[in-house]
This record gives sequence, structure tokens and C-alpha cells, in this order.
Amino acid sequence: MALLLTALFAAVEAIGGWWAGSLALLSDAGHMVTDVAALSIALIAQRLAQRPPSRRASYGYARAEVLAAFINALIMLGVVVWIAIEAARRLLAPAPVAGGVVILVAAAGVGVNLLCAWLLSQGKSLNSRAALLHVLSDLAGSVAALIAGVVITATGWLPIDPLLSLFVAMLILHSTWLLLRASTRVLMEGVPAHLSYDEIGSALTRLPGVSAVHDLHVWHMTSERAALSAHILIRDPGEWPETLEAAQRLLAERFGIDHVTLQPAWRRPLTGKRVIAVTAVEPDEKQRLH
Repeated sequence: MALLLTALFAAVEAIGGWWAGSLALLSDAGHMVTDVAALSIALIAQRLAQRPPSRRASYGYARAEVLAAFINALIMLGVVVWIAIEAARRLLAPAPVAGGVVILVAAAGVGVNLLCAWLLSQGKSLNSRAALLHVLSDLAGSVAALIAGVVITATGWLPIDPLLSLFVAMLILHSTWLLLRASTRVLMEGVPAHLSYDEIGSALTRLPGVSAVHDLHVWHMTSERAALSAHILIRDPGEWPETLEAAQRLLAERFGIDHVTLQPAWRRPLTGKRVIAVTAVEPDEKQRLH
């Protein structure tokens, strides 16, 4: 529904912007065209993400949504550059703008974007956030165009049109950077922002029977689900079943990590091997873990 509404109104806004000679409307129309592409990518990725795991994709296809968010963020950066260049050109050579037409079209755009934003706000994934970001930046563009139309109609001051376009571009840039950083963290299998690597490692070392933890890795499986693997140095191999159950319960209840792979060990790692050690043992023993 959001895709259909955006596609229809992009055409309306492009025609209105060309007729009124408004950069604010034209830039918002161009932005909405990229939204059509972005929402299409998001929709395809959403469908792809629902496919089950296979022999060639053992984790499934959930990261398709994250990849779509990353692509959409790059598209948004291109939109920001285009708006900035066009605004600079308009500031150097102001063009006449039909304020009344701008007001009517921009007001309709505010309504359409509010509806689309409400529809997309129901989703929680990075993909949904990316699509919502496009629509919210469109909403900001429509509001800016509405203000520009009112000012031009009331005062005839033409620079307000490109100036507000630049303001909207800065808002888009900030939100796009946050989205790009979040999606990159998932694709690079970084530690999720809401989790502390050190806290997880320390919690595992405090379990009964655990001497140390090494080769601890925490990463995003999807934008909403984390996975963990680690080597657990235990004192008594016979206690491993109880230790494993305690570790799984700790990770699920305290940190929300339910995809866990833990490997028991009762010998030190081979010397010369570079590992990440998280340990509660004495400093001289900790040094040997490296």
C-alpha cells in the first residue's frame, strides 16, 4: 500500500513541481521516485527473507532485509547530493515559483506521507526502518515545500525554496548515516549495539565450574537476532552437561541470545594462537591464553 501511494503521488508532485517551478517540490518528487525503488527493494527483500534455510544458505535469507536497508541508505546519499547541487544552482540563479500550486501539492504530500509512515511504522526490522526513513524524509520535504509555498506567496522571497531544500537534505543525511552504520554493523557481523562483549564474557566466567572463556564471538544473524559461539574452559569434564545448560539459560534470559554454540575444553589453547581471552584466572595464566 505504501509503495502504491508513493508511486502515484510521485507523479503528481513531479507535475506540480514542474508547473510551479519549485525546487522543493521537484526535489521531493525525485526523492519519492527513489522511494518507489527503495520500497520495491524492501518488499522483495521481505519476501526473500521468509524463505526457509537451505543447503546453500544454512542461516536462511533473513539478511536480505539488512542488505536492502544498506542499498537504500546508499540511494539516500545520492538523493542528498542531488538536492544539494540543485539547491546551490537555484541560489545562484533564482527562478520564479508559483506559491499557490506549491501549497496545494505540498499539503497533499504531507497527508500521503503521514499515511505511508503509519503503515510502515508497524514493522520493526532494519528493512522496515529503511523504508520508514525514506517516507519520513519525504514528509520533511513536503513540510519544507509547504513552508516555502507560504513564504513565497506572502513575501515573494524566492531563496526560501532552495534553502529549505538544503535543510531537508541535512536531516536526511543524519538519519541515513545512522541507518548505514546499523546495517553495516550487521553485514560485518559486529557485536550488536545493545550487547556488551565484556559483560557477556564475564558472566560466563562466573558460572560454576568455568575457569575461563576464549574465542568468544557475538554477532548479528539478522537485525533482530544475535548468535554466539565460545570455547569454555571447564575444571571437570563430567560437569559439562550442567555447565552447558546453565550457560544457555544465562545467555537466553539475560542477554536474549538463543542461537548458541559452546565448545568445552579442559586444556589451554595452543601457544602462538591468537585468541580473544575472557578469563577470571590469575594474570600469569591469562597471559598464557594469548
